[in-house]
Amino acid sequence: MAEKIKYPWGHNRRFNTYSDYFKQRFGGRIQKLSIDAGFTCPNRDGSKGRGGCSFCNNNAFSPSYCQPVKSIGKQIEEGIEFHKKRYPRTRGYLGYFQSYSNTYESIEVLRSRYEEALSHPEITGLVIGTRPDTVNEEILDYIASIAKHHYVIIEYGLESCYNSTLERVNRGHTFEESQRAIEMTAARGIRQGAHFIIGLPGESEPEILAQAEIISELPIQNVKFHQLQIVKNTNMAREYEADPGSFHLFNLEEYLELMASFIEQLNPGFVIERIAGEVNQGYLLGDSWGLRYDKVLEKFENLLANKDTWQGKEFRKSG
Repeated sequence: MAEKIKYPWGHNRRFNTYSDYFKQRFGGRIQKLSIDAGFTCPNRDGSKGRGGCSFCNNNAFSPSYCQPVKSIGKQIEEGIEFHKKRYPRTRGYLGYFQSYSNTYESIEVLRSRYEEALSHPEITGLVIGTRPDTVNEEILDYIASIAKHHYVIIEYGLESCYNSTLERVNRGHTFEESQRAIEMTAARGIRQGAHFIIGLPGESEPEILAQAEIISELPIQNVKFHQLQIVKNTNMAREYEADPGSFHLFNLEEYLELMASFIEQLNPGFVIERIAGEVNQGYLLGDSWGLRYDKVLEKFENLLANKDTWQGKEFRKSG
């Protein structure tokens, strides 16, 4: 019976959850606090392009306290106040540099903004969300120096393993560039994760599932999945409104079935941060699932139990 299986992540849930990883590492709940430090992206400022990724509208997922007109310290204070009401047992906070590309600046600017966050007494570390084409040796050496004394993870937005998809959504980098950044980061011992959007236009279900094997060979520790959502005020929203038939938006049941098959093949050593995403109310085009993430997660875990499956059940390490 599956209940007797000793999962490699050390708890009884059927995948290696982010919340349980934090409990094991820190002894309790750790909350990420989103920070908008005023960065931009190379495919927004003209370096590689204009308009950004076709799916991107940062306002769709940024909390109300997260505004670049406020200092980083002010955002942290308001974020702590916001989360303490909902999660009063939180043991500490991570400064989550979330909006746009948070390594896309000089070392001097990065040092100033990261250290402002770390100077707050309740911040125990950093989560740095960025693109794989905005890191270099100097930046990674600096982040590695921070990681000697604080919990630090770089979250790379990879979105897809297929260059044809990356080009279609105006990502502005290739999967090979993603692999190079991940290898450079791994060489320095920096914890890193990767973000993927499931169901980007042009990808079939077999192609989506085939990515599990590709992802599993990357030297990363964390992974995060969001279903494709059409967000208002984006280029993708305009494409969708012009030709909705060229998109497939998963309903909840078919998405959870797909993700159950996906994580069966996924490296069991990975921490899964999320299996689905949310956008702020009023930003979504198309049908909403009508559930908060905790309810989606509950349905997913029930499905795994009913199917008697778990993360890595079908994983086979290459070589």
